[in-house]
Amino acid sequence: MNPMTQPHTPALTSRLPKVGTTIFTVMSALAAETGAVNLGQGFPDFDCDPELVNAVTRAMQAGHNQYPPMPGVPALRQAMAAKMLALYGLACDPNTEITVTAGATQAILTAILAVVHPGDEVIVLEPCYDSYVPNIELAGGVAVRVPLTPGSFRPDFGAIAAAITPRTRAIIVNSPHNPSGQIWSQADMLQLQDLLAPTDVLLISDEVYEHMVFDGQQHQSAARFPGLAARAFIISSFGKTYHVTGWKVGTVVAPAAMTAEFRKVHQFNVFTVNTPMQHALATYMADPAPYLELSAFYQRKRDLFREGLAGTRFTLLPGQGTYFQCVGIGDLAVPERELPEGDFCQWLTREIGVAAIPLSAFYGNGFDQKVVRFCFAKKDDTLREALKRLARL
Repeated sequence: MNPMTQPHTPALTSRLPKVGTTIFTVMSALAAETGAVNLGQGFPDFDCDPELVNAVTRAMQAGHNQYPPMPGVPALRQAMAAKMLALYGLACDPNTEITVTAGATQAILTAILAVVHPGDEVIVLEPCYDSYVPNIELAGGVAVRVPLTPGSFRPDFGAIAAAITPRTRAIIVNSPHNPSGQIWSQADMLQLQDLLAPTDVLLISDEVYEHMVFDGQQHQSAARFPGLAARAFIISSFGKTYHVTGWKVGTVVAPAAMTAEFRKVHQFNVFTVNTPMQHALATYMADPAPYLELSAFYQRKRDLFREGLAGTRFTLLPGQGTYFQCVGIGDLAVPERELPEGDFCQWLTREIGVAAIPLSAFYGNGFDQKVVRFCFAKKDDTLREALKRLARL
């Protein structure tokens, strides 16, 4: 063969040159390698309700194994419409305003691709979920990073207002918030509504932890506020709600005109979502108890975990929602407290046997405030074993 025609792989120019392996993959692999208790990546180590699995089996046996309608199985969209009305007072049309997605991450990407044009700015509030900025960059947009208040992780509305320009296309808000576990109050949402009212800025409201709000507080969905609902993609996750993160099924609720643009992208990146699981979820949603009782379920785990950590020198940050608990490491009695958060988490995994995630991984500039995140969506025995190991600190 002529040397000039040897097979070769053409050189690529990366669309995401700054993206590598995520910290979640790195820490989960290290936990598996070392036998550490994995409180890093956010998924349960317990199974879902067997009835939900049985409902999938029945759906497959009933022949629901071919493509569903592109927007999702009608029964599931109708069940979501009923839930949005009952919980948040939002009347939405399941035919034109609700779309079933392949998880919340796909929903966020699709919303961004649908509305963000090259050069548009999108405000993200850091620390934030790691898909937001790469999604904006894939759309040709510019991520404008506005920090939440360090320590409290409250929104700084002065900083948000200052970040809005004529090029601002959207803002992404996440409550309950990953990674901090904080929630936005009614006053926060009203202030956001007032701030956006004179603008054409869209809202991408990431509400995947909507059913994990503690201490008698109420989730303040964008759906509750007419001025926000009229400009919002409201994103939910069945995986988070029903302990089936591997199913990757979510929903997006948005006004009809926004949904129409969303579906133009959706039909060409996933087209449809797993049919039998959609039918099973629609059947399972007939009983609201599983999601209505989820906050109490996770609050018990949060309290168990916080009570155990109270006997250590970790500094407990408030945990108002989600299944994450953030802690400060600055007061620990070990010299490793001086390490950068990422190095500390590596040490904690290898030497103490518990995996955590550094909060710096959720900032574009790697801002280090001596805080790490644990996930308590685990069996009580798993949490007790982790606490036993952490007691050494």
